[in-house]
Amino acid sequence: MGEFGARRNLLDQKPARATTFGWRASCALVARSVAVAAFAVDAYVHATNAGFYDPPGGGLVTEGNLFRAEALAASLIALAVLLRPSRRVWLAAIAIAASALGAVLLYRYVDVGTIGPIPNLYEPTWQVPGKLLSAFAEGAALLLSALSIPEPQDNSTPPGSEAADDAARARRRDGSRKGIRR
Repeated sequence: MGEFGARRNLLDQKPARATTFGWRASCALVARSVAVAAFAVDAYVHATNAGFYDPPGGGLVTEGNLFRAEALAASLIALAVLLRPSRRVWLAAIAIAASALGAVLLYRYVDVGTIGPIPNLYEPTWQVPGKLLSAFAEGAALLLSALSIPEPQDNSTPPGSEAADDAARARRRDGSRKGIRR
């Protein structure tokens, strides 16, 4: 066999632990990128269509201004998800995507009428340019945001630290370990 017999077959080796983490990080990066793209599509559709919904008389709370507010919110959350994807940012992303998707579905199928200063947004069609695309983008953003929320971090003391050792000694002294009866 000589020199060739001592070599290991690379396919028989188990992958390193870092490889598993690499896949998770890669999946998280892809999900984050697609969520940012979905929010960008939502922002673009709302920003470009806002002018079509401005009434001739103007006003503060108009359908066009609500579209502009949604475009701004989607743009800001896309930047936040891109730059600082924390638990709070993902929760805010869920709130923005859910409110946008909920509104488009509600006002597509239900004639709610005016609510205080909010105009009647009822539009019983999907034929408006960008409406269906925006709804799909909001749904994708909602799903990916919900799937991307990181687990809450445990702020307890790390194992092996002096505080953790003191806490373990206190538990032993009090007999609160399993199997110890007093």
